[in-house]
Amino acid sequence: MRSLKNITIKLTNNNYPIVLGNNILNKFYKFYLHHCTHSKKILFVSNSQIPNKYLKTIRASLPKKIKHFSLMIPAGEKNKNLPQVNKILDFLTKNNFDRNDTIVALGGGVVGDIVGFAASIFKRGIGFVQVPTTLLAQVDSSVGGKTGVNNNYGKNLIGTFYHPQFVLIDIAVLQSLPKREMISGFAEILKYSLIMNKKFFFWLCQYGHEIIDRLKPETILKAIEISCKSKALVVGKDEKEKGLRAILNFGHTVGHALESHLKYSSKLNHGEAVIIGMMAASKVSFTQGFLKEAELHKIIHLYSKLNLKHSLKKYLRSNQIHNFADIMKKDKKNNSDTINLILLKQIGKAFIYKTTLGKTLIPFIKNELINV
Repeated sequence: MRSLKNITIKLTNNNYPIVLGNNILNKFYKFYLHHCTHSKKILFVSNSQIPNKYLKTIRASLPKKIKHFSLMIPAGEKNKNLPQVNKILDFLTKNNFDRNDTIVALGGGVVGDIVGFAASIFKRGIGFVQVPTTLLAQVDSSVGGKTGVNNNYGKNLIGTFYHPQFVLIDIAVLQSLPKREMISGFAEILKYSLIMNKKFFFWLCQYGHEIIDRLKPETILKAIEISCKSKALVVGKDEKEKGLRAILNFGHTVGHALESHLKYSSKLNHGEAVIIGMMAASKVSFTQGFLKEAELHKIIHLYSKLNLKHSLKKYLRSNQIHNFADIMKKDKKNNSDTINLILLKQIGKAFIYKTTLGKTLIPFIKNELINV
């Protein structure tokens, strides 16, 4: 299966393609030549968890006239910080990169976020390409132009909107991922169905296991294509998250807070946190009178069928609720005491609910910790 699929992200000032296929890393130069026309140097940034064969395959596609370098940064959300950005900026400066040159993020969401942010601020913007190697990065973080790093107060609080020149998604790289990473990526796929595509939700009910267990490449390809088209539609209408794009944060208020609360430890990765957050948001949608009980049960059934873990109690104790609330208040999407909570009116239809933590999430969390 070698057929290529092209999805275009349409923005106000420019467009860029997402190229999707199976075993297509060796086509990198073809797209680089077309979209990075003035580039003479490439810096590939990756980490030790990414199999070296991926970089070798891409490098083999390059002609000798293209100078290329590689730089390794440490893996893990806890390393998504300014020191790693400075490491990249120093390398670019020492090797005389200019604005026309290109930096390539070869890795998961952490690599893409760090590299994208560094690209956006080096000489006020250098060429940038995403080659995501995790399912989560392929369907979410590599698409849409959000870049950033964490600090001591929360996740992604320092960042920019900066779009790549193209995104190259090769599903063959998913074969090297542990199942846990496939579940993590599936979280974001499920999110698109819950917030904007009911038909997709029922398709995932039937075929979700084929994605998580990597049973059929064509199923994975279809899920990624639908997910990327969904995000492209939203980003095209609201590039800088002034309104509609906020629905993409469904499940992320609780999810991001959990990651921060656990200090980005390996106990819980991003997708797993979002799985918990989406269930929390679905239940709050029901308790607030927006989501019908029958719809909530359909979501619970899918979680059960695919064995998606969603217990808050495993990661949070009653005496930690106050600190947990403080983390949620610092979320960059909130204003003062008001939070923008993404809830569901029905499966496939999300909306922004302006509320306070005291009226919604805190009572829910207290109840969950008591009863679960």
